[in-house]
Amino acid sequence: MKGPVPFSPENVKLVSSMYRRSLRTAHDWINRHDFYRSKAAEIRLRFEQNKNVSDPVELKAILDKTEAMLSKFKHPDPIIPPGRPGGTSMDRNVPPRYQPEPYPFRNTI
Repeated sequence: MKGPVPFSPENVKLVSSMYRRSLRTAHDWINRHDFYRSKAAEIRLRFEQNKNVSDPVELKAILDKTEAMLSKFKHPDPIIPPGRPGGTSMDRNVPPRYQPEPYPFRNTI
């Protein structure tokens, strides 16, 4: 089986997606901003260390290891932004349905 092509646009998209998922996963687990920033710097360092890997077999091993770590540390109740589907504000301010007013009661005696 062929490994991923290093430095290709598809690989750049995949690695960028993994980096964003890594940051989101860290944000889900860490609720203090200062701890999160240090963890984000650590994640960035890990990705930067493997930036110039050109061997497809080694690159595939690194990507598989990253996917395994992401699935291992996936949060059971992740933070979902309020406006996204499943977020706390999704469909919250829906305009009320229009219902015609009932006819006024008139005393005709």
